[in-house]
Amino acid sequence: MFAKTLAACGLFTLALVANAQQVLIPAPPQLASTAYILLDADTGKVIVEENADEQLPPASLTKMMTSYIVTEELDNGRLAETDLVNISVAAWKMGGSKMFVREGTEVPVIDLLRGVIVQSGNDSSVALAEHIAGGEDAFADVMNQTASLLGMTNSHFVNSTGWPAEGHLTTARDLSLLARAIINDHPDYYDLYKEKYFSYNGINQPNRNRLLFRDDSVDGLKTGHTEAAGYCLVASAKRGDMRLISVVMGTKSEDSRAAETQKLLAYGFRYFENQTLYRAGEALESARVWYGTSDQLELTVGDDVVETIPRGSRGNIEVALKLPDTLKAPIAKGEQVGTLTLTLNGETLAEVPAVAQKAVPEAGFFARIIDAIKLFITGLLS
Repeated sequence: MFAKTLAACGLFTLALVANAQQVLIPAPPQLASTAYILLDADTGKVIVEENADEQLPPASLTKMMTSYIVTEELDNGRLAETDLVNISVAAWKMGGSKMFVREGTEVPVIDLLRGVIVQSGNDSSVALAEHIAGGEDAFADVMNQTASLLGMTNSHFVNSTGWPAEGHLTTARDLSLLARAIINDHPDYYDLYKEKYFSYNGINQPNRNRLLFRDDSVDGLKTGHTEAAGYCLVASAKRGDMRLISVVMGTKSEDSRAAETQKLLAYGFRYFENQTLYRAGEALESARVWYGTSDQLELTVGDDVVETIPRGSRGNIEVALKLPDTLKAPIAKGEQVGTLTLTLNGETLAEVPAVAQKAVPEAGFFARIIDAIKLFITGLLS
């Protein structure tokens, strides 16, 4: 990728790809909603946001946290899909959207999980909360601890359902982090979010996410509505190798939350793309190393560098490689020796460790003496 071997160390600014061109990207859509955000599920790159850190009531979007905790318990073996959950009076009496479980019956965990995700059941959410934590108050503590672990710094949960309660708040950004965790942490259960119908107790109910019926690329996640929250929707769609997550909060109707979400997704897929800028292990460049069995150190990156960028803008990315003034052996394979900083139009895309592609052992005594003399002379000349 780089143009020439680095004979000495320091800071170098190099073009990632030649033939840079001007890329025209229209302004993002302005939505009729209180807050929203659009980001890439893999890179985490935020493409569009508005009031993304404003604390708002999440309504049934809360159930995303409930379902995440359930799948966390399932994946860690602390819960089994076939475990039977006793339905309490408190769960049975819940109002609002329901799975219609019956008090005193026992329902498998996997059915209740579908009731939460597909039917947005308040009753199934309370039943699972009681089963996992012994009560909804204790489960709320688990929700808040989980939120902290996920970096949801502006969220506070009071219950498992999103039933209106003082202090029960989150943000569009925090919900996007939660959606990303649902998709990436528990992929075996993510297919539940695209199920269009679920039937229980003789009652067949459709998923409230209308986009599942309109757009084949949409495969999740959750709707929500209360008078205070308005109509909300967290959605995810995958087209080709790119998956986007959108969060729309505080719209005025079911149609509006679907339409505003479609605007965000269409903008993201049309004007942005993911590009693998570097692959782990590929040789980037070589730098001078002293006191080693070799005087050249091949540089690479430890992990693939994938970034979400405006379509056609790869040629405009600049890379600054920063290395110490003097690299000295021994250097282990994979050891970080510098930093690659990628920028596009003045915005930092990423800072990536530059690591040793191969180890450079320390040379023998006489070779080190010769290098010491060379370094001394180089210092005098510089």
